[in-house]
Amino acid sequence: MKFVLKPLSASLLFAPILLATVFTFSSCTKEEAGLSVALSYSLSGNANSSQSVPKNNSNGSGTFTGTYNASTKLMTYTTTWTNLTGAPLTGGLYTGASGQVGTSISAWNLGSGLSTSGSFSSSTTLNSAQEAELLAGRAYYILTTAANASSEIRGQITASAQ
Repeated sequence: MKFVLKPLSASLLFAPILLATVFTFSSCTKEEAGLSVALSYSLSGNANSSQSVPKNNSNGSGTFTGTYNASTKLMTYTTTWTNLTGAPLTGGLYTGASGQVGTSISAWNLGSGLSTSGSFSSSTTLNSAQEAELLAGRAYYILTTAANASSEIRGQITASAQ
């Protein structure tokens, strides 16, 4: 005896399997389904005069370390500097590719009493466009001095998922 499934019967047979599969995957979180979404990033960057626009002859250097929380959009950071030609007057975070002048994210009020070496810590909240630039490697920081008012040192910031 030959058994033949009619098209309607075959559809009814596979419907429960399809529903079970959809239910199983819809109840998974992104991480359980293998779709990792980073919510926390560590930030780093090294600054020097050769990255400044325009370049200058300073022997100054700097480091940038911090974290970025994509859930809260909060960036917390510390920058250190050494060997500047004078005390830093201003500093800040910018969006822009390496070698290009960018757009300000935040200006730093560094205060007074600084010297050619030191550190500064702060935090700022990013908007969606700024976040996209940061995560794409198109964010940088600068420090200015009296001798180099546009930027004595500059460093691109790298965001690495934690």
